[in-house]
Amino acid sequence: MGPADLDYTALIPLLAPHEGAPRWRVAWSGGLDSTVLLHLLTVYRQQRPLAPPLLAIHVNHQLQADAADWAAHCGELARSLGVPLRQPTVSVSSSGAGLEADARHARYAALEAGMAPGEVVLFAHHRDDQAETVMLRLLRGSGLAGLQGMPRQRAMGRGTLVRPLLPWGRTALEAYARRHRLTWVEDSSNSDLRQDRNFLRQQVMPLLASRWPDSVASLVRAAGHLEDADRALESLLPPLPLWINRFGDVGLSLDTLLAAEDAVASLQLRRWLRDRGLLVPESRPLKEFLRQLRGDGNRVRLCGGAWVLERFAGAVFLLPATLPECGPPATLVPGTRVALPAGSLALEPAAEGPALRLEAGEVLRLHWRRGGERLLLPGRAGHRRLKTLLQDAGVPPWWRQRLPLLYLGDELLAVGDLWLSQSSRYCARGGEGCWRPRWTPALATPKGPLSPHAD
Repeated sequence: MGPADLDYTALIPLLAPHEGAPRWRVAWSGGLDSTVLLHLLTVYRQQRPLAPPLLAIHVNHQLQADAADWAAHCGELARSLGVPLRQPTVSVSSSGAGLEADARHARYAALEAGMAPGEVVLFAHHRDDQAETVMLRLLRGSGLAGLQGMPRQRAMGRGTLVRPLLPWGRTALEAYARRHRLTWVEDSSNSDLRQDRNFLRQQVMPLLASRWPDSVASLVRAAGHLEDADRALESLLPPLPLWINRFGDVGLSLDTLLAAEDAVASLQLRRWLRDRGLLVPESRPLKEFLRQLRGDGNRVRLCGGAWVLERFAGAVFLLPATLPECGPPATLVPGTRVALPAGSLALEPAAEGPALRLEAGEVLRLHWRRGGERLLLPGRAGHRRLKTLLQDAGVPPWWRQRLPLLYLGDELLAVGDLWLSQSSRYCARGGEGCWRPRWTPALATPKGPLSPHAD
């Protein structure tokens, strides 16, 4: 596409499918590319009034001396365009992945904060960015998934990330900016050749273009071929059946996952994650994860940013990377339900079967494991350690500290709805004044990761 091809009408086929979103968020650095995108979207909405409202988001990473000036520039331009602007300030913490990756992680988290379901986040990545990404990943030894470059869209938080400018190159954006007399900020860090992308952009890509003028288009085309090949391979593989444990955790059967060689298992696992709106990790940690799964270790984990795959009891479970805290102690009144960080607990009437007989006005206290708890199970001789009961019952490690324990005074009456203790309130046959705990465990669905090489 030539420079003259970039106008709002060219975006209609790319953005019309997203016009039903409640809002379009624009990732706006204040630089050339994102300023062109923001201007294009304002024209788009003027011509198509049913398009969603815009929200420009300019993230201050606190890494540049000119950050305050950039924020002021964005504020003035946003007002002139009539676009609401949000300017969150973030702290970039070091993870060992490099400054560029850490800044990206903080930026994406800020862009996602407060997102309503179905919202769209629009990025200004273009064709030259895509070619650079493919080259960087090739030099890092990425596999089939990484060499496809940045996807045009993917899940992001509670909504969708979309890159509508990928078909156009940097010259098209520059021509658009000149035609509309746009102003933007220049990031001085873009000249820092210590950053891999800057070195590639300023030293390597021009050299390639001097020998192969169509090198950018060729790299992007090759990435497209790899994407087609990847989809063809995945279509030939049988899907992995779900494994759901008694707590509702979703996973995969270990035997089924490892039935094929690692190359096939890797493709199946990647597709399973992607079908859930999650980005897959780099090929190296994925291969290492499969190698460890074939070993004898029990606590094998693969971290993907906001999600974790963890092996337990013949399966691999998909969990949030950050599990909910237990929360403070609470009270539970018969006939009511209390919301917990990892689910909910109720006391329901029990006309028959094992239950707890409570006196009028008695209220139970809800606590969490503190260590050393013991239960006397009905029909069993002697108390047993709760720790041993949990292990013998195959309760996953991530649930063992999150089981609600019901007390009356200092007496332990029940562990969720897993066990009733032979306590002073135990009733074998239920009836009037009897209650049975009903625990509904729930963990938040893992959201798309912000891995260093995700985009």
